[in-house]
Amino acid sequence: ADGQLVQRAPFFSEAQMLVELDLVNAHWLPRSGHVAAHANEEAEIYACLVLGVRDYVRKNGFAGALLGLSGGIDSALTLAIAVDALGAEAVEAVLMPSRYTADMSNEDAAIQADRMGVAYRIIPIEPAFRAFLGMLEAELAAIPPAANDTTEENLQARARGIILMALSNRSGKMLLTTGNKSEMAVGYATLYGDMAGGFAPIKDVPKQLVFRLAQYRNSLGEVIPPRVLERPPSAELRPDQRDSDSLPDYAILDQILWHYVEQDYSVVQIIDAGFDAATVKRVTRMVDSNEYKRRQAPPGIKITRRAFGRDRRYPITNGFS
Repeated sequence: ADGQLVQRAPFFSEAQMLVELDLVNAHWLPRSGHVAAHANEEAEIYACLVLGVRDYVRKNGFAGALLGLSGGIDSALTLAIAVDALGAEAVEAVLMPSRYTADMSNEDAAIQADRMGVAYRIIPIEPAFRAFLGMLEAELAAIPPAANDTTEENLQARARGIILMALSNRSGKMLLTTGNKSEMAVGYATLYGDMAGGFAPIKDVPKQLVFRLAQYRNSLGEVIPPRVLERPPSAELRPDQRDSDSLPDYAILDQILWHYVEQDYSVVQIIDAGFDAATVKRVTRMVDSNEYKRRQAPPGIKITRRAFGRDRRYPITNGFS
């Protein structure tokens, strides 16, 4: 009656609890019982993501899950979640190197798949990439490229999407996408490429939290090669590419996104909180102008105060100059 917690079920696991009431002074009062303790944040979020993937795949009748494994941190975490959710025998990884893929990316992806007992196949995308470039050579040559043109980069991402969807169609396994919340916020993703799939386990997980969750998972048993956590993030779609070429440092980006997306701060309020004005304006404009991509993204698991989708919808057309 005074708001004191007397019972709490375990987090992210099924349990059956008996609530017993006593009649005291004409009021029914619950007896004190078991109060499940909170684990640390990373442990609870990881358990949440595992349960979400398990329920979505199994309760929707899919044979298992598959995903593209790049040797990067996002796909590494997604693979670990999938295996912990479904078992290694129900998960398949696909390595799809390109002419820009570093040898260490292939090595680290294969190491993780072996450590987790996951079957994997290697399908280079170079033949498909070359074929598309050949088909489009005359047409693209006739169109002057805009500044920061990403046509060739997106062709690679979409070639991978075609491969993964074909395997998903044939096997009956759910294709998991591997994009995180930071990338989805600013549009650092390719429609019909790395966004292709049926479920997005980490779409509400900011990039810095991705690293923390990967470190937590390794604390239970090292499955993600340390080099994956140490390397600068890169999409590897052009020579020597780094995420920092196009985006602010994730330590800054995630803080701006937290203020703007989850706390509803205005641009002025974020700048007043101590962030660089030009960076804030650039990031918030990227968030607003990429709503159209997020409307076409697969569903995922909500772990933050405000996830994209039902929690935060923004007009797609805003009259941007």
